[in-house]
Amino acid sequence: MNPFVLAYAGGIVGAVLMDITEAFAARAGLTSGVSIALVGRWALGLLRGQWAHANIARTPPQPGEVRAGWAFHILIGGGAVALLYALLTEATGWTQPTHHLWGGVAFGLATSLLPWLLLLPAFGWGRFGRRGPPGSNALLASLVSHLPYGLGVGAVMALGTSL
Repeated sequence: MNPFVLAYAGGIVGAVLMDITEAFAARAGLTSGVSIALVGRWALGLLRGQWAHANIARTPPQPGEVRAGWAFHILIGGGAVALLYALLTEATGWTQPTHHLWGGVAFGLATSLLPWLLLLPAFGWGRFGRRGPPGSNALLASLVSHLPYGLGVGAVMALGTSL
């Protein structure tokens, strides 16, 4: 099967695993402070040309921001980002199923850079979310949630290449 199709599907699976992990982590008191509504608010702002916010929590809510947040998270943050993994594996020749499991985990951890250096600063929370909401720990929460994301990407790639 096409590695880019597999990676996109794996990214969607990984995004769902990420959401499940974030729910359990939040129950244990570990949160990044990011909600799906804030992701949607940011995504809708991008469509209007607004890249960054002074503090996205103070930006007025937008109609449809929760739906936009889910769509952005699953289709772009999950599926489209995973295309980078397919590109990497094609470029390196890592096409064996065993490569994908470990490679997916490493990729998931590497994708923690996206919220740390892109999303959280655009929210107005600074690099690594150090000015995020009180009680949040974006640095650790991103690592914890992005690990299962990568595992989902790698597992789907491994399954698809072994068939």
